[in-house]
Amino acid sequence: MGNKNVTISRAQEQVDDWIKTIGVKYFSELTNTAILMEEVGELARLMARKYGDQSFKKTELEKHLADEMADVLWVLICLANQTGVNLTEAFIKNMEKKTVRDSERHKANEKLKE
Repeated sequence: MGNKNVTISRAQEQVDDWIKTIGVKYFSELTNTAILMEEVGELARLMARKYGDQSFKKTELEKHLADEMADVLWVLICLANQTGVNLTEAFIKNMEKKTVRDSERHKANEKLKE
């Protein structure tokens, strides 16, 4: 667990090992989808307070952005494992899709020019 250079593939393996040894078993896919939405909501709340116009509540001061993002990643990896998705392959394909689709689109977007 101490390796700071974890690949996506290794992360999927580590989550699976943890679930099977410490977590007993995966929650159902539907439950994990609901948990993912909950975790994204927690991240959104923190972003709204840190970078947006909302102020922090005293109970939220200890929340850390990295931890909230890691919670989202954890549940996403659980769902990938449960549904047989290889996130490494999916990420590579998604980057290729975006590169082809958006190769000129963002450069031509007036809103993105400085």
